[in-house]
Amino acid sequence: MQHSTSRWTMLAGSAAVAAAMFAFPSSAALAANATLPANDHVLRVCADPNYLPYSNRAGQGFENKVAALVAKAMGRKLEYTWASYRGHGGYSNFLAENLDARKCDVVMNLPYGDHEESYTKPYYTSSYVFITRKDTHYHIRSMNSVSMHSIKIGFESDTTPETAIKLLDLINNAVAFHVASNPQASPRELLQAVQDGKVGVMITWEPAIGDFLKDYPDLQVARVPSEEYGPGLPTVGYTYGMSMGVRKGDTALKHALDKVIAREQPEITATLAQYDVKLLPNPRHVNFPNQ
Repeated sequence: MQHSTSRWTMLAGSAAVAAAMFAFPSSAALAANATLPANDHVLRVCADPNYLPYSNRAGQGFENKVAALVAKAMGRKLEYTWASYRGHGGYSNFLAENLDARKCDVVMNLPYGDHEESYTKPYYTSSYVFITRKDTHYHIRSMNSVSMHSIKIGFESDTTPETAIKLLDLINNAVAFHVASNPQASPRELLQAVQDGKVGVMITWEPAIGDFLKDYPDLQVARVPSEEYGPGLPTVGYTYGMSMGVRKGDTALKHALDKVIAREQPEITATLAQYDVKLLPNPRHVNFPNQ
């Protein structure tokens, strides 16, 4: 994870799920919340109240739908703690002030392999993508594509693509977007920037824009492949498994969620498909750590 960790920033490279330290709550806050009794009849989820396509208070996001599915499968009532992922301190602070502070027990979006929290098996795997207009002839299929040197590149700040853009000396022809750190912004803005010709290509996390693509029929999407950018450098991967996060030590809940994910995976996959989240069931290169 990185300093202003959001959904995209926590997907900031093969080692970046551990790149920033959490701002832990005070010992007094933990003590005050530690008395909360375990409740096997409730699934307490922390979520963003206004960040579609992921979640909102009305329950319209794909994470809302998956949370409801999981709670039902566990025979529990679903309860939310609402807090913005994109406030001060980003996703790291969100986790510290909510999950670690025991205001909830589960978050629906943690990269598989996170070093600060415990995590379930992935319930979906997806990728960063290139977005271009269909009426262009850029033929962009990798970060090394020739066209990348002649067109304006858009990217979400503090992510794996930004690292690659700098390594490949493309940064002077690129512009950073900050949707993931602005609570008032929408991932639609990334698509609109391509539609309006502000950038020739946008590089972003596919689940963020999949549900909005139906409103942009002139745009096309291609997955960003894993690549090596120099001798001796590790392969940079753009594909990530996404898990549900629980506090470290909460093994009973982790195992219970793993069982539900395994049993309900077909329905979870169908739910994600309704939001046009493109899945990679057997990716060749994916950022899964060895266990």
